[in-house]
Order: sequence, then structure tokens, then C-alpha cells
Amino acid sequence: MTWPAPVTLADDVVRLELLSPDHAEGLIEAVRDGELWKLWYTSIPSPDGMGDEITRRLGLHGDGKMLPFTVFGAAGQVIGMTTYMNVDAVNRRVEIGSTWYRASAQRSGINTACKLLLLGHAFETLNCIAVEFRTHFFNHQSRRAIERLGAKQDGILRAHQIGADGMLRDTAVYSITAAEWPTVARHLRFLLRR
Repeated sequence: MTWPAPVTLADDVVRLELLSPDHAEGLIEAVRDGELWKLWYTSIPSPDGMGDEITRRLGLHGDGKMLPFTVFGAAGQVIGMTTYMNVDAVNRRVEIGSTWYRASAQRSGINTACKLLLLGHAFETLNCIAVEFRTHFFNHQSRRAIERLGAKQDGILRAHQIGADGMLRDTAVYSITAAEWPTVARHLRFLLRR
């Protein structure tokens, strides 16, 4: 059996369902909102590359390495993508990453709602011992968002990856442990009520 198994996660704000080629049109519309693929410090598919990215993520899902989601808003509009990745079933660890949201949904509570669902499922259903987050050192917006969740920085992996343009990427690594989850969950619920 694949771990984690496909699941739909939802609350009053967002719905996360298994990524599907049927979501391509909505994802293309979402990525055009803010021309997100033009950000140099992250890797977000362009409208022309969306089909290939869906195929790539579903291939990794088929290999048991990833559980990719399409993020929908309460009204059913496609907001973006997020993923359980770098799945380690033996040690019950996942990374939440490859996340992006249309520009008009950023700073709206969408990320907090998504992370509450994903973290809750990881710790309460999958019994994870830790959940990791990684981002480019220069992606300050993402780093602040991860820190606002309550994740703690584990360190910086220097010269960690070579980007598509040949530039070296330093990667900031964060995590939340199972012992920290009850306090983090309370914090996220507080943020959503504000």
C-alpha cells in the first residue's frame, strides 16, 4: 500500500485533492495570476510547462515519492499546488513543499488553512514523527511564511542544488516535530480566527 495514500483534505476555506490532468486549465489560470514562473528564486511551472509538471508530479506519486495536491478555494476556484514530498515511510517523515498559490490568494489565510490540513493529516493520521519544509535561502516571503507556521529552522544546506540557470542554491531547512504539533495546531487555529 502506498504511504501516504491519496486523500482529499478540506475545511471551510480550502480543498486539497489529488492532482489530476483535469486540473491543468485551472492551474494555468492560477499561475498566470502574478506571472509566478518569473520568480528567479523558486521553481514554478510556466503556463506552457504546466502539463509536464503535472506529469512529473504524478510520476513521482506513482513511484511512492510524492502525494501532490491541487488547492481549491471555497468557491471551487483553483488556487495552486502543494505536495507531500521526499516521503520517508520507514521513518514516517514527509516534506511539505513545491507549494505555490495564485498571487491574489497570497497573504489571505489560504496558506495557513492548507498547512493546518496537511500538518494535521501528517501528525494525526499518518503518525509522522516530523514534517519538513525547504525553500531557497533568498525566498524571504516563503521563509517568513514557514516561520509564521511555527516551524523551527534546522539549518542552511549551502550549495545544495544547481538551478536550471546554473546558479547554486542554498536551501533553508525547517521542521515541526510531533511533540511540537499540539502547540503549532493551536497557533494555526488562532491565526485563522483573527
